[in-house]
Amino acid sequence: MSEPSETVLVARELASLIPAFLVNRRSELAALRAALAAEDYAGLCQLGHRMKGVGASYGFAPISAYGAQIEDRARAPDRAAVAAQIEAYAEYLGRVRIVYD
Repeated sequence: MSEPSETVLVARELASLIPAFLVNRRSELAALRAALAAEDYAGLCQLGHRMKGVGASYGFAPISAYGAQIEDRARAPDRAAVAAQIEAYAEYLGRVRIVYD
């Protein structure tokens, strides 16, 4: 059974930017996984911090929240907690659905 989609309401004036934004988020996911595999906690902090800044500015508040959690857990460092947040983020990206306002 698949998870329900998560609808994100995005300002219509951002419509031309959203496809590239989502491509970048998927690249970011790959970078997060690579940093975790390398146990690069400084890199994970940096990626999480960037996610905090970019998510909400495009209307994706959950991305900012995942970024904050990844950054905080990488500072600990808590590998298992970081891994769980990265996978939760991956699931979010897989179910997000865009609606333009």
